[in-house]
Amino acid sequence: MTGTLQRSTIKLIEGVQRNEITEHLIYARLAEKIKSEKNRSVLKRISDDELRHYNYWKGITGLEVKPSRWSVFKFFWIARLLGLTFGIKLMERGEEEAQINYGEMADEFPEARKIAEEEDQHEHELIELIEEKHLNYMGSVVLGLNDALVELTGALAGLSFALQNTRLIAMTGLITGIAASLSMAASEYLSTKSEEGENPLTSSIYTGVTYVVTVFILILPYLVFDHYLVCLAVMLANAVIIIFMFNFYISVARDLDFKKRFFEMCAISLGVAALSFGIGVIVKTYMGVDV
Repeated sequence: MTGTLQRSTIKLIEGVQRNEITEHLIYARLAEKIKSEKNRSVLKRISDDELRHYNYWKGITGLEVKPSRWSVFKFFWIARLLGLTFGIKLMERGEEEAQINYGEMADEFPEARKIAEEEDQHEHELIELIEEKHLNYMGSVVLGLNDALVELTGALAGLSFALQNTRLIAMTGLITGIAASLSMAASEYLSTKSEEGENPLTSSIYTGVTYVVTVFILILPYLVFDHYLVCLAVMLANAVIIIFMFNFYISVARDLDFKKRFFEMCAISLGVAALSFGIGVIVKTYMGVDV
């Protein structure tokens, strides 16, 4: 049948074939590593469906198309390291493009419409099957991250101008950050204990650990560089990077609006930092503090 197809159509189908065989291998490899029997069986079935789709298109083109080994490697390890939910939903973005291709070919190949419907069904099945413990405690992570970013960027910005001594700023920020992380973890424990569902100890650990890790990342520039303004600039850049990475992760895993959350969080953290820096200027200028 290849001879009756236009070159552009063959090229389009080859891309679909590559996508199908690539996803077949990704799902198959993930299914081998999943402990849950239910999750494993669903992933295996979807993997078999992807292979069936590939063979359908192979019957039309008569071509054997190799998978993208890089995509198999990339998405397998993303799912293993960052969670099955994140890895699969990140991969689904590519599936959306594939569905557009199916729509373009539906008139010439009626089976393409059925395949597109199955691809859409895969998405809903995956959302239902995935149960990852860490996503249940994402609220605790958000709490620790938000508080650490707002409090520490503000505190370090104010201390930067008030003290102008990088080691002293780092020491003060570290003490403040660790004390605040313990306070936040204790508050989260008491708050969660009064509710049903989440384990209060686990919730407090997620909050506390997230807070401490954020504190160390923000303080690190003051341990590396000598000039307090350079440290301040790098610290704020680190804060923006943390906000970007976290919001990208949560927007993919939870299907949330990335831009809105990212800019909102940046505005709050950097706004507090600017206000605190101004307070530091006032303290340094009018209170005669000299370290």
